[in-house]
Amino acid sequence: MKKIAIFASGSGTNAETIARYFENHKYIKVALILSNKPQACVLKRAEKLGVPTHVFSRDDLYQHNKVKDTLLNHGVDFIVLAGFLWLLPPEILREYPRRIVNVHPALLPAYGGKGMYGRRVHEKVYENGEKESGVTIHYVNEHYDEGQIIHQVTFPVEEGDGPAEIEQKAHNLEYREYPRMIEKLISELD
Repeated sequence: MKKIAIFASGSGTNAETIARYFENHKYIKVALILSNKPQACVLKRAEKLGVPTHVFSRDDLYQHNKVKDTLLNHGVDFIVLAGFLWLLPPEILREYPRRIVNVHPALLPAYGGKGMYGRRVHEKVYENGEKESGVTIHYVNEHYDEGQIIHQVTFPVEEGDGPAEIEQKAHNLEYREYPRMIEKLISELD
């Protein structure tokens, strides 16, 4: 059984979608959901799904290796970022080479980088009059949104679409594509 850890900071809709996708999977399961925010809604979603959680501080992640130790103690094979806004430290990146992925709500390299997340991304897509947007699934490295692109899917930005409509289209693609791509990547692991 391959075990996934999901890092999330917010409402957790992507984390829930991923956990539900793997609920009865033969060889993959979500073993742990981690958050840096004790009040994050993702923790309530995890509890309802029966998925163990771990809340950590900045020091736990960057200074004391507590998060890395937690991952190793749970036997985590693969890490998924789902609305997690901190960079992962080099110790975790080294422990999980090409086993950490993220989804970005735009077509990287456009609209990526520090501070470009959530509604901010869709507002920029709208402001710039883009005719197309999409989602990008990529490996995680030491920089925001600069890891190798694994998969991109596009959708049209139609006349009358504002940031909210663009955001909803991106979410719908994330919910469909992200779990399937995670499954594919894990199935290719040694």
